[in-house]
Parts: sequence; structure tokens; C-alpha cells
Amino acid sequence: MDSPLETVTQTCTRLGIKPAERLLVVRLGAQTLQFFRAGTLAHAYTVSTSLRPPSNVKNSLGTPRGLHEIAERIGAGQPPGMVFKGRVSTGHHFRELSDEENQPNLITTRILWLRGLEPGVNQGGEVDTHSRYIYLHGTNHEDKIGQPVSAGCVLLRNLDIIELYDEVRAGDQVWIGE
Repeated sequence: MDSPLETVTQTCTRLGIKPAERLLVVRLGAQTLQFFRAGTLAHAYTVSTSLRPPSNVKNSLGTPRGLHEIAERIGAGQPPGMVFKGRVSTGHHFRELSDEENQPNLITTRILWLRGLEPGVNQGGEVDTHSRYIYLHGTNHEDKIGQPVSAGCVLLRNLDIIELYDEVRAGDQVWIGE
């Protein structure tokens, strides 16, 4: 079985694109994210992916597999725990909200919005990661990190997403697989 780095290189070759120097590898089974810089592991994080089975299909609420890139970075300078709606800061920390408002996984702290790079797999039509609003982001439920609990996004602890956000740029690649 190929390593994720080999798989990404092969996928990039097939797509005719250059592998990025910075690569995030999300392992769905292990609920981990590894950050590689020039092929060397720089950081590793525990994450939470979808409660539902992995899926690239619109409205499936599954975390999409395959090669993606960071399309947009949102939230620079916001404090840890700041809640976002429609990719805009609400001006409120999740602890300021009612218990009812805190029931769902909220989008907090930072957003790394993904765009699929594989036509027909995670790009275009009913499988478009970007139009599904799939992000890497902070959460108000840090106690559940490490368990599949999201509605398709990749959730990180708030301080972890800040650290990762500061290291990555738009165009960096993200591989999501088993």
C-alpha cells in the first residue's frame, strides 16, 4: 500500500499539477491530521471528521476523500473560540452563547475552506467540495475531538487550528483518505 505522500505525488502527476511543498494529510480512520513541510512531518493533530460515512456527494454530510487544496483562509486575528456564521465573525465567543445555541458543532476560531482538485471525484457537479462548504475549523466541542462527530468538515481544537492556520497558505494541498 502506498503512503499518503506517494499517493499525493501519483495523484498530482495524473492531474498534471505540481505537489505543494506543504501538505496536510487527514486520516479518517485514525482521526488525525499530519502537516508535512517538504515531505517532513512538522506537526500532528487529533481531529474529528464526519459522523456519517466518508462521502464526496452533496448533502451526504460525509467528509470528502481525495486531493484538495486550501482555497481560502478566513479568521486571521480572531480570538480562540470566536463563532463564525457564513464565514463572518459573529463577534461572540461560543461560551457567550446559550446551551441551546452551543448544541451543534459551531464553526470557531479559523476556517480553511477546501477546494477539490479531482474532477468528478471532489470537484464539479454533485461532488464539489468547495460548494459543499467543507472546512477545517475550530469547534465548541473540543471534548469530542478524536471521535467522528462533524457534518463533513474536519474539526480541530481551537489552539490547534490557530497554529495550523499560521503555517499554511492558500494553494497548499490536503489529502483526505483512510
